Amino acid sequence: MSKEWKNAYILAEKPVSKAMHKLRDVIRRIAMLGGFLARKRDGEPSVKTLWLGFQRIRIFFQGLGHMRKIHAK
Repeated sequence: MSKEWKNAYILAEKPVSKAMHKLRDVIRRIAMLGGFLARKRDGEPSVKTLWLGFQRIRIFFQGLGHMRKIHAK
């Protein structure tokens, strides 16, 4: 899970601290990448917004890996 929370913060353009984050905060940050708005009365994120957030992280870092391969040649 450590990669996922760091990637979520990178994609959200938030500073990544070395301190451990609460699981709830990490889940909400990932869900926000999937469309969760995190308003006061929204409750907890759904499975769908978490899935979309994880998918966005995965696609971003796959693209980053491809770009590194292209520039390494």
